[in-house]
Amino acid sequence: MTSSTSRTTDAGRDEVLVGVVVRVHGLRGEVVVEPRTDEPRERFATGSVLHGRHRRAPGPGPLVVAAARAHSGRWLVLFEGVSDRDAAEALRGVQLVLPTAELAEPDDAEEFHVHQLTGLRVELTDGTPAGTVRDVVHGPGGSLLVVARPAGHEAMVPFVAAIVPEVDVAGGRIVLDPPDGLLDPED
Repeated sequence: MTSSTSRTTDAGRDEVLVGVVVRVHGLRGEVVVEPRTDEPRERFATGSVLHGRHRRAPGPGPLVVAAARAHSGRWLVLFEGVSDRDAAEALRGVQLVLPTAELAEPDDAEEFHVHQLTGLRVELTDGTPAGTVRDVVHGPGGSLLVVARPAGHEAMVPFVAAIVPEVDVAGGRIVLDPPDGLLDPED
């Protein structure tokens, strides 16, 4: 099981976060982007239009990718109209988002977009409520569901078929069959 795009924005479910500009690279307007997507080659392809948002202020609006390349686990991206270090510096901290309406449905029935999972109720195989999906985190070992538990803590649940036997997006729920202790609070 995988999720093809990572995280919804604070603005809600109508946009997904695909990257964050973390710093400037060089003198010609290139920026370093921390990807938040499983598909960075597609999201940062030349000609792609992303929307820039700041957490607390209006963002720069639409940004068109002029060039992009992978670099040490991150992406170096050049946007049209950003041709020097000063212009690139203004993008530091910008969240790059994409409207969910622009996302194609995954081809694989076992693949989901994060915005489809976020907010789903979580229950155990016997129907016992287990919480709500708050986020999906992508790590080197695979994806993890961040489940807000009724007791107030969060549990990190490996998003694998053995533990997550059912994802019912239309029904608004995910069924878990967790090993003992997985949903317990950390000490």
